[in-house]
Amino acid sequence: MLYKYKKDYQKIAMGLLSFIAELKDISRLQSELKWYDAEDNRNLYLWKDDNNDFVGIVGIEENDDIVIVRHITVSPAVRNEGVSFKILDDLQNLYSEKKIMGNIETTNLITKWEMKNGSGK
Repeated sequence: MLYKYKKDYQKIAMGLLSFIAELKDISRLQSELKWYDAEDNRNLYLWKDDNNDFVGIVGIEENDDIVIVRHITVSPAVRNEGVSFKILDDLQNLYSEKKIMGNIETTNLITKWEMKNGSGK
């Protein structure tokens, strides 16, 4: 289940985002969090598994008809378990009227997810 980022989740969000290679540096990570906070159409969502643990995070930028997935990552402990697809499923449910798209880093994952779902809204 997705939970919209709030300051209470900052350490968890930073921990999850640090699994992304380009966000390993703490100053880069902090500037990325500020970037998401700077505009209403940019959001981070943390994802909880069935054990009620935060194990994933997705960063999006919302436009008129699309949602661009800028970042998505999961804890190494749950990789290869389909968590990224579950996150994208929940994101699609949240933004049901919009097309989910990726950026350069996330396009391959989005394409695989669309093929799995037979979608392409």
